[in-house]
Amino acid sequence: MQKIAIIGLGLIGGSIAKALKQSDLKFEISGFDKKRVADQAINEKVIDKKLNVIEEALEHDVIFVCLPVTKSIEVIEQLAPVLHNNTILTDVCSIKGKIKDVVEKSGCKALYIGGHPMTGKEKGGYENSDPLLFENSTYIINDDVKDNPKAVPFFNLIKSMGAKIYFVDADLHDRIVANVSHLPQMLSVALVNNISLNVDGIKYTDFAAGGFRDMTRIASSDFNVWESIIDINKNKIIDSIDNFQSYLSNIKKKIIYSEFLSLAEEFENARFNRDEIPKDTKGFLTPLHDLFVFVSDVPGIISKISTALFEKRINIKDIELLKIREGTGGTFRLSFDNENDVKEAKVILEGIGFETKE
Repeated sequence: MQKIAIIGLGLIGGSIAKALKQSDLKFEISGFDKKRVADQAINEKVIDKKLNVIEEALEHDVIFVCLPVTKSIEVIEQLAPVLHNNTILTDVCSIKGKIKDVVEKSGCKALYIGGHPMTGKEKGGYENSDPLLFENSTYIINDDVKDNPKAVPFFNLIKSMGAKIYFVDADLHDRIVANVSHLPQMLSVALVNNISLNVDGIKYTDFAAGGFRDMTRIASSDFNVWESIIDINKNKIIDSIDNFQSYLSNIKKKIIYSEFLSLAEEFENARFNRDEIPKDTKGFLTPLHDLFVFVSDVPGIISKISTALFEKRINIKDIELLKIREGTGGTFRLSFDNENDVKEAKVILEGIGFETKE
């Protein structure tokens, strides 16, 4: 694979281009988008060539379709029937079943690999694209290509962006995302709009603190992105809403009848289940391995840690400051690919005076 075409240089497409440019693999990257966006990507050397029309992507080894769902389907319907059999066609949509059906009905000779990077930001567009967007994220791929040797170079391409691959059946994928992505989006919108009241000159939102903001962060998402997702996955989203409404009604009854022991069990189950969600991967799957490092509040402390590990060729996949008390110190969570790196990092950092805990 040498020639990559990216149709749509928004948040995801632009981030793919930037990540591939910074990877160890060498590609010629072409991009299709509005003239302003394509020109900016060329000027920043994120892409090597502008595609004037979508059909120019046909001569590339890999074609990423990175558009909203409905537009992606239109482009795939246009390209799939005329692709070469040595081409890889892929998309990044959060709906997989519908697109897989479209490709199969088209008589496509190319290898289609359905993909969905489980990462993003509240704000889209090329201006928000980031070469590190996929670092430690889960990249879901349709499991029908799991054992296809022709797909191996593509898997390596995805891994070069820092992502971890997880294979899932297309229909199961759509049920999963309806519950872990689409339902939370609907709830976030509902929660924010539900408190947007003004009673006697007092706005409820004035009293919404950090916890509420954290719960509703995704309420700022762009509806233009969500419209086609909701339309195509509506049945599975409706099922998830129905299940949630039933569960919430059960909680309501327990409150009405003061069933506090049962409510306590709900809280405990929620605490336990939430703790089971990996804290060290953007996509809730394929966890990394953590080492906690206790540090003093002195200048250059991060540099001291990273330099010591760099010199021993140990790669930190993620780093997060968990707690800090000014003038005293705090705790960093360092994440690594495997347990061996954790153990080596522990020895190295304790050897230069840090206190650590696995």
